[in-house]
Parts: sequence; structure tokens; C-alpha cells
Amino acid sequence: MADLRTRVDRALEEFVEAETAELLALDGELAPVADQLRISVGGGKRIRPAFCYWGWRAAGQPDTDAVVRAAAALELVHAAAIVHDDVIDRSPMRRGRPSAHERLGDALAIMVGDLLVAWAAELFHSCGLPRTFLGRAMPLWTAMGRELVAGECLEILRTGAAPDVARSLAIVRFKTGSYTVEGPLRIGAVLGGAAAPTLDALAAYARPLGEAFQLRDDLWGVFGDPGRTGKSSLDDLAGRKPTALLALTLTDAAEPDRRRLRDLLDGPLTPDGAAEIREIMLRARAPARVRQMIDERAHAAHAALAGTRPDAADALARLICEVTADD
Repeated sequence: MADLRTRVDRALEEFVEAETAELLALDGELAPVADQLRISVGGGKRIRPAFCYWGWRAAGQPDTDAVVRAAAALELVHAAAIVHDDVIDRSPMRRGRPSAHERLGDALAIMVGDLLVAWAAELFHSCGLPRTFLGRAMPLWTAMGRELVAGECLEILRTGAAPDVARSLAIVRFKTGSYTVEGPLRIGAVLGGAAAPTLDALAAYARPLGEAFQLRDDLWGVFGDPGRTGKSSLDDLAGRKPTALLALTLTDAAEPDRRRLRDLLDGPLTPDGAAEIREIMLRARAPARVRQMIDERAHAAHAALAGTRPDAADALARLICEVTADD
């Protein structure tokens, strides 16, 4: 895994440096934008490229630098999503640094995100794999983007709505699961020409794991240490994100706690207010229930690996731990 991350980092660095040089050749005044593009692509665990790569290997294909470049393109999709998400959520920090919109303002941050989307397509198409391979994966690439945008839109539309765990999980699957686990894994497998039984096994693995990943992220967004997450622990609460964690709290908390929670969410949120919300969530046992949901989905993902090649199954099992562990 460490070697794969190093190779993905190298592929991204080479691509980004070449593209930013082209950008700066247009006009040197674009230097702050170029700098933000480098920052936006830097860091991260490279989870999405890993799922793409091991989808390829699960199809029985050998290791190649070309598929590493194709997988790296998915990290650019993630970088774009982060930039746009931070604008929407007014998040001041990302990975321990000021977010793109804090550094450049909303307009330029949106442009940075848009260019990252274009870069993702360019890196994918120029990765070096045969055009026939790339062609059969394009419907999946399009579907992944559609679901990502749908999930973001549904989150905006449902913010502040009545609590509904099922609807929260639908947002989870579209907004994060589809482009974090399921999309990258299926793209890698289809690039590699995987047979139908392999695709079915990978789908049975990816769907619950994608949900588990976002459920853990929702927990970290409220209870995580900002020094480790790189984000403010106020963002999700201040934005009243329609997470399963919040839905469970609003459903299961005692009536006085529910009233107090709604009051806190309706006003400007302070650190003391956020601490009080966490106490209400703990009294409602919502974090424990979300953790149980994560564990159930991780178990389902493990069970699905029985239908995959042993080398890929071992790597995909390690990825389950990486995306669902408490720390």
C-alpha cells in the first residue's frame, strides 16, 4: 500500500507540475491559483486510487504504471470535490491549512475546483492504457460524477429537513460512497475486463464499505480531533448536515434534549454549544449506533471478498480496516 501511494504521489506531482507550468505560461498573475492547485492535490491517503488499482488487479491484470496513472486521476476528482464542498460549507480549514476559498475567495476557489475536474479527465485519458480499455470505463466515470453531484445536491436540499436515517444513507451512498469506493473499484475492474462474477463480488464489497466510510467520516466530523482530521469540528454541526448521526440523535434523544438540540442548531454555533450537542448525542447513544452500523457494513464487505482473487482480496481487506477504523 505504501509503495502504491508513493507511485500515485509521483504520478500526480509530475502531472500537476506540467499542467501548472502550462497555466503559468498563459499569465504569471495566475501564480496564486497554481499554488492552490498544488496544495489541493497534496496530502491525503490516496484511498480512491487504491480502490481503482485493486479493482484492476482483481480482474486478473498485472501491475503497470499506466493503471497507476489512471487511478491517480480519481484523486483529482476528490480534490475538486473538496474544494467545492468547502465553498458550500464555508469550511475555513482543510488538511490543517486554510481552505481554497479562504485563501482565494469563492470565485477563484470554484475555478480551481473546475480545473481539477478537467485535469482528472485529462490524466485518465492520457494514462497510457489502450483506448478500448478506457472506452469501456467511460460510462462508469460519467455515472460516478452524476452520483457525486446528486449526493451533494440532495444534502443541500435536505439540510434542515425532518430526521430520516434512510434518506441520510442515500446521501452517503451518492455523495461519498459512489466516488470513494464503488466508482473507483468498478472503474478499475472494468478497465481490466473483469468477468461478471468478479464485478458482482466487488459490488457487494463496495456498497456497504462506501457507506461505512462516510458514516465514520460523519463521526470524525463531530467527535474527531481537528488536529488529526485537519478540519473544524464545528462544520457539520453548524451546517446542520443531514447525517445519520444527527438523524439518530433527533429521533432517539429524550424530548428535553431534542428541544435543546434544535435550539442550538438554529442559532450561531459556538464551541460550547458544539460540546453540548456532543453530550446530547452521547446520551442518545447515537455515536454507538453509528459505530455499530459501520461494523455491520465492514463485516458485509469482508464476506464479499470470498468471491475475489486472493491477492486482491488481501489488499481490499486491509483497505476495509483503513477506511473504517476508529483511528
